[in-house]
Amino acid sequence: MRIGIDAMALAVPRGYLELADLAEARGVAAGKFVEGLGVRRMAVAAAHEDPVALAANAARRLFARSGRSPSEIGLCVVGTETAVDHSKPIAAYLHGLLGLPERCRVFEAKHACFGGTAGLLGAVDWIAAGALAGSSPRVALVVCTDVARYGIGTPGEPTQGAGAVAMIVSAEPRLVALDLGRSGSFARDVHDFWRPLDRKEALVDGHYSVACYLDALAGAFGAWREPAPSTELARTCYHVPYGKMAKKAHRHRCAIEGREAEADASFEREVAPSLVLPSLVGNVYTGSLYLALASLLDGEARILEGERIGLFSYGSGCTAEFFSGVVVAGAARTVEELALAAPLADRARLTVAEYEAIRRADEAADRAPVGTLVPPGAALAQTISYLGVEDGKRIYSN
Repeated sequence: MRIGIDAMALAVPRGYLELADLAEARGVAAGKFVEGLGVRRMAVAAAHEDPVALAANAARRLFARSGRSPSEIGLCVVGTETAVDHSKPIAAYLHGLLGLPERCRVFEAKHACFGGTAGLLGAVDWIAAGALAGSSPRVALVVCTDVARYGIGTPGEPTQGAGAVAMIVSAEPRLVALDLGRSGSFARDVHDFWRPLDRKEALVDGHYSVACYLDALAGAFGAWREPAPSTELARTCYHVPYGKMAKKAHRHRCAIEGREAEADASFEREVAPSLVLPSLVGNVYTGSLYLALASLLDGEARILEGERIGLFSYGSGCTAEFFSGVVVAGAARTVEELALAAPLADRARLTVAEYEAIRRADEAADRAPVGTLVPPGAALAQTISYLGVEDGKRIYSN
């Protein structure tokens, strides 16, 4: 029995900021942000484009493009680290906005950027358990959705972004069949990145976080590799807070494998294709690994059919997982039908002043009355928008 990712879809905010424009405004060379981070643009979420709206729009696009129906879904898990409520999960909002069945299990998963992977691996186990019990085939919806924020003028500012990745997880998947029962885990209690309850912007110890990421990669990759050290991977997708982190990760992995001399050349072949879309969106936290996977499939699905790829997920705090899967025959045709990159085509370039105005309004958005958040015409750009608060309840267009 094969279980894995059957279909994917993305949602991104309407506005984006060129990193070169931000660099000029901050008085630094454009290359420090663009080449130094491996990011050209960062998506900027307006007030009405909150994590619920992004998740719902990604999921609606997923159903529209994949031929799957909300009525099939028996499990809906949302991975996020920018939740909109301390109690009510985004998955509950999706249940209503998408019209999921009443018998659907819904919940939210949190462990920094690892939340989406926790949802994916949990969905795989849930589907496998159903098969063992002889129940009818199970289908899950896993959505990663986040708005990555750092303070204006802080070192983390150019590593922001926003977006959602929605995935159908099922038996006999059309994109990637995961290697069941084979993955490598790693965990350690660290304070490399965190967001206190009273803050919208994250706090990060940058250099320490890089070290924690690489330690976690070594531990998780070593655990994955242990049963069969000779397993070959045609490509590898890493968690991508920014593109250069993936390059550091690949160099570290090559050192572990004893192939340091070919690290840079193999990066161009094995990793670079997965960084095209992340370079145009920026950091999407829980969705970063899966945005990289979407980029890889969008560019190379046809030549990768039948090949095994690696997937590395990292969540600060910290936990990590290295796992793998095979791109299934016919995946290229499915990728064409999904048009994965299409949501990035219809976007508007923001000025630095417009971006800063959006950031300054973030705090007030959580208390804004209904009808005060969506600019004229903006609702036309997305199916679902956050409209504001009424009697303490978040209200969404549908």
